Amino acid sequence: MADKKNILTYAGLKKLEDELQDLKVVRRQEVAQKIKEAREQGDLSENAEYDAAKDEQRDIEARIEELEKILKNVEVVVEDEIDLDKINVGCRVKVYDVEFDEEMEFDIVGSTEANSLENKISNESPVGKALIGKKVGDTVTVETQAGDIEYKVLGIQRVS
Repeated sequence: MADKKNILTYAGLKKLEDELQDLKVVRRQEVAQKIKEAREQGDLSENAEYDAAKDEQRDIEARIEELEKILKNVEVVVEDEIDLDKINVGCRVKVYDVEFDEEMEFDIVGSTEANSLENKISNESPVGKALIGKKVGDTVTVETQAGDIEYKVLGIQRVS
């Protein structure tokens, strides 16, 4: 079975590459130093600092492995080639929430970059799926756990 492509914007790719570099170069050395210092304290069986450092090392290595897997199977959305006639990954979408009578903006990104606190929604989320392919003026109904939400598409632009 082929791995799923991880869709990223260029900014998302850069962020993950920077994190991977930091983990490999800086954080690995920091945790190795912590382990070394903890070993020098003697008895490892009752050494909390040693255990904490080993746990941190395991977490760092797991994150490195996760990032390498994501980056190995990545598809980068080229912002300059995005068709702004319809919504796709890499677009900033302005919508009108009919029920709550308010305008909202979402950045449509791949699932790896999704972050609701930054209004970055995944193309695989219910809202993202409903919006993909829509044009300005279209109205979409999104089924959510809280009930149906109706959005009217007001604008589409590139994520800046």
